[in-house]
Amino acid sequence: MRIGELSARTGASRRSLRYYEEQGLLVSSRSPSGQRHYEDEHVQRVRLVQAFLAAGMSSGTIVEMVPCMTEPSEDRARQALEIMGRERARLSEAIDGLAAARAALDHLIEDNHAYLTRSADDEA
Repeated sequence: MRIGELSARTGASRRSLRYYEEQGLLVSSRSPSGQRHYEDEHVQRVRLVQAFLAAGMSSGTIVEMVPCMTEPSEDRARQALEIMGRERARLSEAIDGLAAARAALDHLIEDNHAYLTRSADDEA
């Protein structure tokens, strides 16, 4: 199938598909005129890449798991699991940092409300 059909079947833009190729996440064959051609299994690959991206993984991290996607094995599945675990830990750390920032902002909002309450009482 050509890039337009893969785009239609996956919902990924043609630009995204080209980007996936540039990053090593997707490999196409070329026609004599240079057009990209994909196989049916590329539909699943693109959906998997999209799922990893939606989970917050970078294309550089996803490319580390390409061997497991192209030729799955128990060893490669273990490697992918290790990579996903590392990414989960990274996301958890980011979430903890955001929660701390929100708590600090909540404290500042409370201080501001207290100030406004005191100011209103002073004016009365």
